[in-house]
Amino acid sequence: MRLGFLLSLLFAGMLAGCASTTHPVKPAAQGGAISSVALEAVIDQAGPVELQTVASADWQVPLSGLLNLDDPRAKAAGLQDRPEPIQVYLHVLRHPRYGVFLVDTGVSAQLLADPAVYGIGGMLQRAMNFAQLQLRQSTETVLAGLGAPVQGVFLTHLHLDHISGLPAIDKTVPVYTGAGEADERYWLHAFVQGASDALLANRPELREWEFASGADGRPAGVIDVFGDASVFALATPGHTAGSTAYLVRTPEGPVLLAGDVSHTRWGWENGVEPGDFSRDLPGNRSSLMALRALVARHPQIRVRLGHQP
Repeated sequence: MRLGFLLSLLFAGMLAGCASTTHPVKPAAQGGAISSVALEAVIDQAGPVELQTVASADWQVPLSGLLNLDDPRAKAAGLQDRPEPIQVYLHVLRHPRYGVFLVDTGVSAQLLADPAVYGIGGMLQRAMNFAQLQLRQSTETVLAGLGAPVQGVFLTHLHLDHISGLPAIDKTVPVYTGAGEADERYWLHAFVQGASDALLANRPELREWEFASGADGRPAGVIDVFGDASVFALATPGHTAGSTAYLVRTPEGPVLLAGDVSHTRWGWENGVEPGDFSRDLPGNRSSLMALRALVARHPQIRVRLGHQP
């Protein structure tokens, strides 16, 4: 009787969905909301932030998660589900005044050595195709070569492959996410919430970007992260509720860190959103089209996608 009651509660919880993490959240004090017009007025100019992108690990996952194979363009191209090679990245930002920041976290050697300690048990490892995750450059190795402490981590979103470097990062370092990212409810979170909580354990509250509302009541969707027009956070909901891209003004020109708005080069070039790995395909498509339009207006922007060069 008790077992049946507990199973019914679990089933009901899965149907209702649960949050991606139970970790506490507070508004980010960092940066300030600006308009997209103000963003586009400056992004073509060279900026002061040095940017390094590191391929931390090679991986292989189903193409049906990375691309919406029901899209007419995917069908016309004859794309079918198959194992697709991808990479897991972290990006290092060096600001001349504020120091070193990361966008996403790569893969920690500590996590690979004992994933169960971080809530990634055998069933989740199989579901994630964890055995195919091959380390290239661990987060520990990257941090050891920085020569300066990390001042903050800007996440594109909270999926495990984007926070799997956290074991290597000092627990006092603030971590930033998009609005609504932590408490978005989805039934799949029932399987990954424990791992997300374990990776975030004993850290300060997640800091959520506070995007302002535009004149039409819609989010303006831009944060000037350092208040000097060098790095911008862009709201790109769809893959997850709080998915966030980052636009960085470097000495070589602007770079867009698109996150998983588009996992793959083919998806970006053909305007096809991710598939099963996304929570809201129409929303993801809208965000993808908005970023593609931004790059079309400013072709100097170099694009770095979520999981492929």
